[in-house]
Amino acid sequence: MSERSRVADVVRSHLAEAGQPWDETAAGVFSVELPGERKLKTSCSLAVGDHSLVVNAFVARCPDENQARVHRWLLERNARLSGVAFAVDHVGDIYLVGRLPLHAVTEAELDRLLGVVLEAADSSFNPILEMGFASSIRREWQWRLSRGESTRNLAAFEHLRPGE
Repeated sequence: MSERSRVADVVRSHLAEAGQPWDETAAGVFSVELPGERKLKTSCSLAVGDHSLVVNAFVARCPDENQARVHRWLLERNARLSGVAFAVDHVGDIYLVGRLPLHAVTEAELDRLLGVVLEAADSSFNPILEMGFASSIRREWQWRLSRGESTRNLAAFEHLRPGE
């Protein structure tokens, strides 16, 4: 059995046991949705390459404002992460990315890596939204309050609620 096949089997086994929705979109290419508390789900891809397992998880779209502040905050967070790092794509959307050498992929290491992805995405989501989308959040508060709509999912941003 090749190392790539072994790693693909490890990923399949781990995802099957984890109980989260997942799919193998091509041989050795997996997608899984990780459940969170602040960020309700984090879409994550795992791709078995010739030399490494590549992990890529979408965190947030490109900030509308304060991009430099958001990017600095992400870089500071990178210093505390293990196995993954924040990155931005060509349009400025924010991802967590990582690589694990094929020989290091075990169920325990995969579980640890996905745990880091989930914790980093979930704990970073509200600060990213607050720094990068505060004006939009304030407008959303105004719109919902003016229409009598639920503001339950804005509770984390109560401090951005417009004054009466």
